[in-house]
Amino acid sequence: MTAHRNLGFVAAAATLLAAAPLSAIFQRWTWLVEATIAVGAVAAAAALSRLARAPLWGQILAMLAGLLIALTWLFPGGTEFLAFLPTPATFGHFGELLGASMQDMRSYGVKVKDLDSLLFLAVLGIGVVAVVVDVLTVALRRPALAGLPMLAIYSVPVAVYVDSVPATPFVVGACGYLWLLVTDNVDRVRRFGRRFTGEGRDVDVWEASPLAAAGRRLAVVGVAVAVALPLAVPGMTGGLLDRIGDSTGDGNGRPGQGGNAGRIDLFAALSGQLNQSEVTELVKVTTNEPAPFYLRFGVADELSPDGFRDRVPSGKSVNRDLADPSEQPGRGVERHRYRASVEVKNLNMPLLPVYAEPVKVDSLGGNWRYDPQLRIVFSNRENSRGKRYSFDYVRSTYSPSALRAAPSLPADDPILRQQPIPPPVRAVDDLVARLVKNKQNDYDKVRAIYDYFSVENGFSYSLSTRGGTSGDDITDFLTSKVGFCQQYAAAMAWLVRAAGIRARVVFGFTNGSNSGGSYVLTNKNLHAWTEVFFNGFGWVPFDATPAASVQGSVRSAWAPDADAPDEITPSPGSTSAPGGVDPSAGPNGPDRLDKDADQGLSVGDGGPTRQSPVWPWWAAGLVALLALLAMPALRRSTLRRRRRARAAAPAATTLAAIPGPRGEVRDIVVGVDADRARTDAHAAWDELLDTLVDFQVRVDGTETPRATAERLARETLTEDAGAVDGVRLLGRAEERARYARDPLTGEALHPALRSVRGALASRADRRTRIMAALLPPSVLLRWRTAAAERSARLVTGGGQLRQRLLRWSPRRLLAGRPAR
Repeated sequence: MTAHRNLGFVAAAATLLAAAPLSAIFQRWTWLVEATIAVGAVAAAAALSRLARAPLWGQILAMLAGLLIALTWLFPGGTEFLAFLPTPATFGHFGELLGASMQDMRSYGVKVKDLDSLLFLAVLGIGVVAVVVDVLTVALRRPALAGLPMLAIYSVPVAVYVDSVPATPFVVGACGYLWLLVTDNVDRVRRFGRRFTGEGRDVDVWEASPLAAAGRRLAVVGVAVAVALPLAVPGMTGGLLDRIGDSTGDGNGRPGQGGNAGRIDLFAALSGQLNQSEVTELVKVTTNEPAPFYLRFGVADELSPDGFRDRVPSGKSVNRDLADPSEQPGRGVERHRYRASVEVKNLNMPLLPVYAEPVKVDSLGGNWRYDPQLRIVFSNRENSRGKRYSFDYVRSTYSPSALRAAPSLPADDPILRQQPIPPPVRAVDDLVARLVKNKQNDYDKVRAIYDYFSVENGFSYSLSTRGGTSGDDITDFLTSKVGFCQQYAAAMAWLVRAAGIRARVVFGFTNGSNSGGSYVLTNKNLHAWTEVFFNGFGWVPFDATPAASVQGSVRSAWAPDADAPDEITPSPGSTSAPGGVDPSAGPNGPDRLDKDADQGLSVGDGGPTRQSPVWPWWAAGLVALLALLAMPALRRSTLRRRRRARAAAPAATTLAAIPGPRGEVRDIVVGVDADRARTDAHAAWDELLDTLVDFQVRVDGTETPRATAERLARETLTEDAGAVDGVRLLGRAEERARYARDPLTGEALHPALRSVRGALASRADRRTRIMAALLPPSVLLRWRTAAAERSARLVTGGGQLRQRLLRWSPRRLLAGRPAR
């Protein structure tokens, strides 16, 4: 019974280790604490039932009862008896939690917060798996089958993270499964008494048998290969987050892949791409709007002392009917409906770029969702690379007078509480108080802050600054007045919030090079700006970054260019920059004090952005692949040329005829060197054998050369007299080289080889001839044999080294065993 109890607790621990992949689902570790309590209750109930010698059905009931008690205590509904005994109302409470979990799974993206419904579902699932694993391992003694319910836990993050399942939790779960198998096998062996090796030496508990040690090594190697191989296989990367930045959560080291919209560090992604010297085409968008605003894909609206962060989005399927703001007319706002088509090329992230306020999306699967609060399209299962889709959207333009008349939100408004005032920073708070002094409405306050970020106040654009968004970083930026779009957007959002108005940072693209309504957007068009919430109007964009420093910058009537020489108020629907400044003029437009020395933002005189060539990399890869495939053929050709030179043996030469001592005439013959003749015969014979292998003709290593030649002449080369003579000549030459004192000389072996090869090629089918030319089986067979021999030598050498090290094992010395 003691062994059974130990095995039961190992099964419980292995279940918890197998649940490690759930760490990729939840933001905190509350699920692990609660799952440990539930699994512990199951293991304790199982041990008590076995101590009482209960039958299998009694053990199962006891474990389910333990799980129920743990769930009642962890997720109380207020109707429990003695705080942990369930009542009928408790089961109704559990049903409500399960129903809520289904809704929350559809509404929340990973990583999720500690929601009671999802925690209950996770703990319930882990507890049921613990019951099944215990039954299979202890009661039925089938621990190998316990891997199936453990795998069911791992399938949860796999279903969520299609492309980026973390590797570490898989290793932890695999180690738990191997621990369970090892414990079961050790328990089985112990039943037979003490263990012995093949040498008759006993094996202590701490010393594994050779077979067990080999099994553990194979298990470790298997887990390592299962983890390392997928990470080593090259993937199609190159997107926004493949090149720069990293995630804020656990990942596999390849940020941006897979669907985890809640773990992207958008600030790191933006600053990294803007500092790239290489220009990469990311998105191509076509729209019928004459002068569109920025394309957007992310929002950061959570503010902490460390700065702005993007929160986990939630929403419904993008294929459902989306809210149409044009159906809600308002005074001072004009809304027009347009249509756009987007082709994502090198952007690899679980977010899709769209214009603000989409109302209908086509050509996207059900895995993509829309968050109406953040106005972003996201997915927890797919990424954006290679997507093509179209959507209808509404473009809203506002008049300054209408925004000025918007009432302020009350201080206790629940919407305002979602975005609280930032942590106090004295320098920032003093600046805000000075800027909004005597301002009577939200719009005038926002405009005062917006107009502050101007060249006249000493602000300039530069990519060489550090891109933090904390209170200290904002203070440094406001002091130095040098930064890029990320800092301008975050600083304005911080100051607007400090003034008591909702604001957030938005990420997307400025307008790229335009060709008939199609815009090519590169990594140099990546941008960040600020959105401010006005009561009755919603989120209104403000771009505080100096317009002349940003390629494709757009200004509006309610947020004009503060650095324009002569401010001209456009019509409410206009989006052109005031003062006649071309929005896409870039740094080469009007003379600005804040021009950036970095020339990567604009190439040429406002023309299309030059794209770095991509095809040479593909060409290099194709050439490398072709070279790799050509290696067997090149090796075969080299061997054939080398043997051909050897097979061209010179004939024997007769110098003169001289009389012998008895009057007979003898010729003095200068023959070819015997060693050279044997080498030539062996080379010709080796070439013949390789030719037979290439053309799939049977080679029998037990036959003599003459027997092989006669078999070929009788079975294979019957229709070609020249080939028959040639193969017999080659057989006779090899036979003489092996067994006779004097090898065969004076015969041309190369023509014989050529005739035999021609006859074999004529009788072979097309596929065999192609394989013999491109991938010669003789070369591949020789390489496989060499690899097997080298592997055998490594294994033998490793075993010998291990035996030498074991002779001086400290454990043996401490146990008093002399080294043998």
